[in-house]
Amino acid sequence: MNQSEDIKNAVEVLKKGGVILYPTDTVWGIGCDATNEAAVAKVYQIKHRDDSKALICLVDSDARLQRYVRNVPEVAWQLLDAATKPTTVILDNAVNLAPNLIAEDGSIALRITKEAFSKELCYRFQKALVSTSANISGEPAAANYCDISQELLDAVDYVCFTRRQEHKPHTPSSIIRLTENGEITIIRK
Repeated sequence: MNQSEDIKNAVEVLKKGGVILYPTDTVWGIGCDATNEAAVAKVYQIKHRDDSKALICLVDSDARLQRYVRNVPEVAWQLLDAATKPTTVILDNAVNLAPNLIAEDGSIALRITKEAFSKELCYRFQKALVSTSANISGEPAAANYCDISQELLDAVDYVCFTRRQEHKPHTPSSIIRLTENGEITIIRK
C-alpha cells in the first residue's frame, strides 16, 4: 500500500468517528477527529486515561491552528517559528473542538506538524487530529510501530502502514504553555 492510499483509508475511518494509530512528527500516535466527542471519549477509553488529562491535537498549518483558538498570541507564532524540534503550544480559549478535549481552564494543546505523513493526513482530513502517544496511560510512548502493544493494535479501527518498518529514536514534543497575558511556562523540554 502506498502512502496516498494509506492516508485515504485513515481519513475514511476518521470521518466515520473511528480511531487510528499513525506515525507523527514525534512518536506514534492514537488519533481521532478532534471535533467528535464520541471519538475523543473512545481514545480516553483505549488509553485507560482520565479525561481530565488533556490530549494534544495536530494540525497542518497556521491557518488551521487559528480555527481552534479564539486569539493566538503573537508570542506563539514567534515561538513556533523559532522552534528547532516539534513543539506543542497550550493556548487559552479553545473553540470548535469536542468539549471533552478542551481542558477545564478552556485551553487546548496544539502542534503544527511538519513531518510529511502526518501533515498530509491532517491536510486531507481538513480538521484537527487528536495525537496522543500510542501507549496505555503510564506506560512508555511507542517511538516506533514495533513498540505498540497488541492491546492498542486490537483496540483501534485502523493502523497506518506508513513507516511501520522504521526503527529510529523518536521523542515526544516540547510542550510550552502560553497564556493570553504573555506568561510562558515550559511543561516539557
